Amino acid sequence: MIDNLLQAMENAVVALKKYSSRKVTLLHHNDTDGLSSGTILLNSLNETGYEVSRFSLEKPYPQVLKKVLLQKNQIIIFADFAGKIGPLISKMNEGRNLIIILDHHPAETVDDESVFSLDGELFGLKGDRDISASATCYLFADILLQSFGLSGKLYSHLGVIGAIGDGFLVDGCLSGVNRDVLKTAVEQDLIRVEKLSYGEKYFITLGAKEYSADDICLSLDTVGGVGYYSDGTDKGISICQSGLDSDMSEYVEKLIRKKDSIFSNELKNLKKNIQTTDKLQWFNVENRFQPMGVKMIGVFCTILKDMDFLDRSKYLAGFQQVPDMVPGFGDIDFNATKISMRVSGELTDKIRSGQIPGLSSFLPEATEHLGGFADACHGLSAATTVKIGQEELLIEEIEKVLKVKMEI
Repeated sequence: MIDNLLQAMENAVVALKKYSSRKVTLLHHNDTDGLSSGTILLNSLNETGYEVSRFSLEKPYPQVLKKVLLQKNQIIIFADFAGKIGPLISKMNEGRNLIIILDHHPAETVDDESVFSLDGELFGLKGDRDISASATCYLFADILLQSFGLSGKLYSHLGVIGAIGDGFLVDGCLSGVNRDVLKTAVEQDLIRVEKLSYGEKYFITLGAKEYSADDICLSLDTVGGVGYYSDGTDKGISICQSGLDSDMSEYVEKLIRKKDSIFSNELKNLKKNIQTTDKLQWFNVENRFQPMGVKMIGVFCTILKDMDFLDRSKYLAGFQQVPDMVPGFGDIDFNATKISMRVSGELTDKIRSGQIPGLSSFLPEATEHLGGFADACHGLSAATTVKIGQEELLIEEIEKVLKVKMEI
């Protein structure tokens, strides 16, 4: 498993170094895992002489892919998404550019010499347990740096933080490849571990100062999500590189207050207006979360999923309209709404034991039936997009797909 992934990474590094261009377009997600992944790649590529143009995306939307893949003779790297849409990327690219995908979500294989899909799910690893995107990017960066006689170990702490941010722990502890990277970070005095009665607590060193890893994850998710449309992802990269100074801490607190106010108002409305079907409960915030990014509908669902006013035996879904612009790319006509799904603790246990289908087994399928866009889904958390006005149709389609899967 891991040996095969590492060999594939070595092959990708060989292709990268042989490629005629030294210009890289780096596209990464905007949460803790994506921001730490982006920082690892940005730093390691700069260190080895590449010229990097970096963009943070909430999703690798087809409209954005079209703009990016019209380039020629470029190196394009995707981090913390795109594993599932590797075949689409290959088709749109038509061999014009060298593509490297570093992801940990359920993925599809790609038969294309110009596309390297380095997704642990394709190599027998579980992306929601064994390996995060940041750990994937750390392994790749270390191989790249070693090929130049350098070492990536000083980025090992960033390779750890993504799994903590995604909450993919086993019995409260990092496991699998994530734990292997943790051991390296501990050896480098970049991560400190405290044993608890249940699990572990992690502390990360950034800019020569130690922080609770949970606090850093909260800060990164906040600047990347709440502050997505106000240069928040640039600040997220800065946090990964240097930590939190007083100005950055104040900025994070301001965003948290904004988020709490918006969430509080929506929660009051939701307690009166939650909609239910046979297997789902759902709601639509439309554009009421603006100016926050659309990642925040998933954050909101995570907060809600175990609340008493909900039926915790049903899957939870929330919709948020996608603004028609992307930082760095300008105005784009999406006409899209994002659905984020989460599950209660009760359903988590049933999904892990195989009693009921996980989200990644039915949400992408239902979305594609309506011509929507699906990427980066896990069993316990998932998100896709459809056209505005298709929200109820998607709920109906999910019910149809679930009925078939539960009868199998």
